[in-house]
Amino acid sequence: MNKYNYGPESVGMSGVIVHTDPGFLTILQDDENVSGLEVVDEITGDLVPVDPIPGTLVVNVGDVAKAWSNGRFRNVKHRVQCYEPTVRTSIALFVLAPKDEKVEAPPQLVDSDHPRRYIPFDFEEYWKLRTSTRSITGEALQSFLAKSS
Repeated sequence: MNKYNYGPESVGMSGVIVHTDPGFLTILQDDENVSGLEVVDEITGDLVPVDPIPGTLVVNVGDVAKAWSNGRFRNVKHRVQCYEPTVRTSIALFVLAPKDEKVEAPPQLVDSDHPRRYIPFDFEEYWKLRTSTRSITGEALQSFLAKSS
């Protein structure tokens, strides 16, 4: 659960800086009354507000899903921005990765038109690399690119 106690001095500041989620996906119950979630438009690089829609969930694809899908899914760069001096809350469920298996694209997602993009990797190994290199926007995945990519 995330709770942001924004005061007047917080307006215009980030509650969470731009990042991707390291796991497979994140299911987010966003604050229905207070905006602040922004995603990076993949084409323009602009931050785009994601206005809350009551009764809905936000699902973010993470780094592991990008690797598992052989690059077909996109990990979403996003942040939380303070727009107004108020309390903002959200609840996130993080679906990470298999504990006892490597992350790897299934054979159905690898073919001559879509060669394997990432070598199989252990999530804990990925997490340590991402943390030690401070690669919070998915750059650590580059270390697991297959040679043909």
